[in-house]
Amino acid sequence: MNTPRINEDEGMTQGSMKLEEMDINIVNVVASVSLDQKIDLLAILKVFRNVKYRPKQFPGLVFRLKRPKTATLIFGSGKMVCTGAKSEKQARSAVHKVVRELKNNGIVIQNKPKIVIQNMVASANLHGKIDLEIAADVLDNVMYEPEQFPAIVYRMSDPKTVLLLFASGKLICTGAKSAEMVDESIAKIYDVLDDYDLLIK
Repeated sequence: MNTPRINEDEGMTQGSMKLEEMDINIVNVVASVSLDQKIDLLAILKVFRNVKYRPKQFPGLVFRLKRPKTATLIFGSGKMVCTGAKSEKQARSAVHKVVRELKNNGIVIQNKPKIVIQNMVASANLHGKIDLEIAADVLDNVMYEPEQFPAIVYRMSDPKTVLLLFASGKLICTGAKSAEMVDESIAKIYDVLDDYDLLIK
């Protein structure tokens, strides 16, 4: 179950709508991990049943957890990528759990994992229709090709994120490195649309 994001510091946008009313949900967190050592992927394959490793197709081993429900790619170089978490805390928890399971089953892990959040994907609802044709004409840094994709691609420079805006008023925010960046991006796009009267409530 996704937990709505509420950031009290950003409690109210400049417009007339509060962030907590926008149904902001983080749907995927991608974290990169470095262990600073080589990992024997074949040794992991021998010990665990819940992994997938087909080196001819892909150089990484896929290690899935049920709780939190995530998939972690493990590479022989000691690099890892964790996807599927719903929060930064969950992503970090998943990485530590994978490392713990490896250690407990005889895989030598010498160093603590260095974890960096690379991307957060979030959904939100502005609760108003967006006229995409007019928005595409009025806004800067947008791409709109309705024959190929039914949303405006809006590139925000600060914070550096990409927002997909749908006519229904729903949106997807990608590229954020933190929940605060997600909140700030969505508050800003709401204000921009509100300022230009592009949000029909």
